[in-house]
Amino acid sequence: MSINQARRLAVAPMMDWTDRHCRAFHRALTTRALLYTEMVTAPAVLHGDRERLLGFDALEHPVALQLGGSDPGQLAEAAKIGQAFGYDEINLNVGCPSDRVQSGRFGACLMREPELVADCMAAIREAVSVPATVKCRIGVDDQDPAVSLFATVDACAAVGVEVFIVHARKAWLKGLSPKENRDVPPLDYALVRRLKRERPHLNISINGGIASMDAAEAHLAEIDGVKLDGVMLGRAAYHEPAILGQADRRLYGEAVADTDAFAALDRYRPYMAARLSEGVALPAMARHMLGLMHGRPGARAFRRILTVETIQPGAGLEVLDRAVEAVREAEAHRDEAA
Repeated sequence: MSINQARRLAVAPMMDWTDRHCRAFHRALTTRALLYTEMVTAPAVLHGDRERLLGFDALEHPVALQLGGSDPGQLAEAAKIGQAFGYDEINLNVGCPSDRVQSGRFGACLMREPELVADCMAAIREAVSVPATVKCRIGVDDQDPAVSLFATVDACAAVGVEVFIVHARKAWLKGLSPKENRDVPPLDYALVRRLKRERPHLNISINGGIASMDAAEAHLAEIDGVKLDGVMLGRAAYHEPAILGQADRRLYGEAVADTDAFAALDRYRPYMAARLSEGVALPAMARHMLGLMHGRPGARAFRRILTVETIQPGAGLEVLDRAVEAVREAEAHRDEAA
């Protein structure tokens, strides 16, 4: 499967969430979706602990590295290192609204500097043979999104960039926190569809406020002759990861049964065992699974066991077994009562 086919569904890069353990867990739910790293700044790649920052398990493929920065030379060097690590795509963050990002002149504030973004992307493209892509907002602060989005996309397309993931909200860099920036600015899905209609040769994915597989399917449907290329899920995929178990069947048309939560844990288990043997702490992996049983009987007990018992000295996979058993018992009681 090509990476463009994979990007029909992507799980968004999310700081402090989409680390290598999270991605390995999500891969246990969907074999097809494109996974993204947390944003890593180009200076961190150049000067930091690369294995810690960039290391990943081969089972995560296809997986993209998201870089942050605004220095074309640094980004090119970091992209080259990312490709050498084996990433399938290098993505530039032009959407993150955090204070740290603003002070560093990267992330969403780059929406004000489309030519600089294009220079960065030209340097990345020159440095690597894997796809170089952009994740952006529709604008920042008082910009007119219909102007700022097209300016950024057109500048990058002029240097050969073909793939754009658009978070369909503005970022308000003055007056809103990063958390508020994920909810408060209104969504403008129509503008993203207009971008695809007017730039049909580009690969356009939509992101922002997409909370279910039904919504993902709706975004991928052809409307008035316009068909988006992909959907990116963020918080929904993290807080209710079980929805990813439907992706291979519903979005990729595979003749497979959905991956249920128990099957996903069985798939994830060898990965967890291998990391435990290397000295990785159990909570580092268990924290990404807390929402797996969302909406099921026993979900609260599942979360409590994974939160409380994984931090005990010597805790191992038997804790996971107890958490799973709590759900199975609760579901059995429900069925008996019915």
